[in-house]
Amino acid sequence: MTSPASTDRVPPQLSAGPRPAPGPAADEGLARRLRALACTAPLHDLDARKANLAGEYSVYGMAEIALAAIDLVTLNMDFDTGADHDQIVARLIPRIAAQAPRRPVAEHERVAGWVLENLINVGSVDRGFRAVYGTFAADGTYVRRDYDFKLVEEVPGHDGTVYLRTTDEAVNVLVGALDTDVTSAQIAAEVKLEVLIRRGRLADAQLAAEQARYRTVQYSETLRRALEATRRNVRAVDWLNAVPDMIAEALDHVADRYRHENAILTNIRKARDEIEDAENKRRAAELVDIVKDCIRRHTQLQSRLLEAGPLFRAEQDRQAFATPMTSSGIDLYGHLVAPVLPLPLEQATRVTGAFFARGTGLRTPAAVRIGDLVDLLLTPPVEREHLGAEMPEPDLIATPDDSRFSEEQLATAKDLLDLPADAPRRLSGLLEEARATGDADLAYLVALLAVHAASPPVGTAYRQGEEKLLFAVDDGTELDDPEFGGADLIVGTALLDAAGMAADRTEAA
Repeated sequence: MTSPASTDRVPPQLSAGPRPAPGPAADEGLARRLRALACTAPLHDLDARKANLAGEYSVYGMAEIALAAIDLVTLNMDFDTGADHDQIVARLIPRIAAQAPRRPVAEHERVAGWVLENLINVGSVDRGFRAVYGTFAADGTYVRRDYDFKLVEEVPGHDGTVYLRTTDEAVNVLVGALDTDVTSAQIAAEVKLEVLIRRGRLADAQLAAEQARYRTVQYSETLRRALEATRRNVRAVDWLNAVPDMIAEALDHVADRYRHENAILTNIRKARDEIEDAENKRRAAELVDIVKDCIRRHTQLQSRLLEAGPLFRAEQDRQAFATPMTSSGIDLYGHLVAPVLPLPLEQATRVTGAFFARGTGLRTPAAVRIGDLVDLLLTPPVEREHLGAEMPEPDLIATPDDSRFSEEQLATAKDLLDLPADAPRRLSGLLEEARATGDADLAYLVALLAVHAASPPVGTAYRQGEEKLLFAVDDGTELDDPEFGGADLIVGTALLDAAGMAADRTEAA
């Protein structure tokens, strides 16, 4: 028989209402792990999508090749430059050939290029990846957020070339320490390295040394981005607190690393000289090279840290006292042709004459010195033929029409993209409709026009009197298509203000 006292004791999980959302710290930790997990998704996606390649590529481990590519780009990029694309492909080929030695070299090269292009995400508009994760707001509601990241970037060099650089997310994926603090991870890696060397575990010590070098590269990337942002806009970087604190902390970090790395280098050399086993001696020699590279990178980082303060002051003076731009570029059609065409010839020639008199620039005189002028005046004229020299007969060859798309295909594509202003459509639906016509190339032309509409020339269309304009917007939806990758764009038509354009042309006239 149940006593009255026992009936009042109800388990707290049943008597209470819905459990509250986890605290901010726990939720932030979950979000950090979700973002870290999202960084590995493009590598797993490579093995899932290798079946779409024309041929039998199941023998290749694409995620393994991608990690090797990230490794090579990270170790070959410097503070000011990055890694060369062709060089990375050439260094990937031996690893790919080891997976399928009987396949041709051209196929190995294609696999390397395909992996690199997917790490850069060439098919997307902004060449980045996006993941969606959820967090809890302050009031306990569940909120979905977008996480945009990149793994390998193409950056322009000072000599006009394009280099490859890995991002922080790629380095985190590579070393396996996802979303960790740079300084603490560096110190932990080097302490671990020193202990492993003392115990003679050279195989594990080599892995720890490589992780320490990756962290050094990541620290340099943080400083490089801050300096690049300063060169663009000095107000965009917190030089009052954040950057000076980071520079002071980094200088202390470099000084500590010098002491640790020199002590580690001494221990490695001692172990290398005393070890008799050939394999361990080889690992010790590789460790010497890795630690030397760490010392070189820290020396370079220290010099950049010492140059950061003068660079900030120089950029502050340059940007503060620079003459502001007071004029924009000239649009020949909107500023000259469109206002002049309705005018009578007498008024139009005055406008064009004034424009070309000032727009053709300066003309260098034929004689800039007195001696040149005297020689020019005293030189007798050369006898010429009455009708001039005989002109050679030109050998004209008809230029072949090598355009991929015909006028009929362009007209059909424009008809497909002639959408009502209130009814935008997905790119995937337009591609299916284009394939339904039976023309295999029409889908490529529709995709090309849709991608071009992602950045429509609104100002030019407005000045030229266009009544409507095709536009495309990326809302984060991935394109599910057998031939194309990237985003499933929303394609639509925007109507322009024809009355406003007519008023502008009247005022210009």
